[in-house]
Amino acid sequence: MIYLHELAPNEGAKTRKRRVGRGIGGKGGKTAGRGTKGQGARDTIPVGFEGGQLPLTQRIPKLRGFDNPFRVSYTVVNLDQLAVLSERGVTTISPEALEAAGVIRKGALVKICARGALSAALEVSAHGFSKAARELIESAGGSVTEIPLPYKSGRRPSLGNALMNR
Repeated sequence: MIYLHELAPNEGAKTRKRRVGRGIGGKGGKTAGRGTKGQGARDTIPVGFEGGQLPLTQRIPKLRGFDNPFRVSYTVVNLDQLAVLSERGVTTISPEALEAAGVIRKGALVKICARGALSAALEVSAHGFSKAARELIESAGGSVTEIPLPYKSGRRPSLGNALMNR
């Protein structure tokens, strides 16, 4: 069997890269394939440069999109992940327990969603719950506690600099 990383050209089949601009003795001498005079014959031109005309990326700002600076992003944990933890003997699920188990990163906001099934009664505390997940946890005999978000005003502080959203 041949693997992709074992493929190589035949001996002598690989030609050297042409080095231009090394005197007039061979191909690629004198002007080195750049023609005569002009901007292209001299220094490098930035990618997207249109000769001083406003570049396309600046002419069409609608294609840049929009990032909401106040968006609250959660790390989603599903019921099937909670079921695996309950099999290991964990009965109280909290962001700290999920962090210790390696399910989420440190300081992440947790939202419990309803993928999978739950048979054990668990005490689950998180920053958010989907409606279906809340019902499934309670129907399995567990309890749900919603942790308030860690922001003073209820919404997260703005991302960006001091001049944003003024």
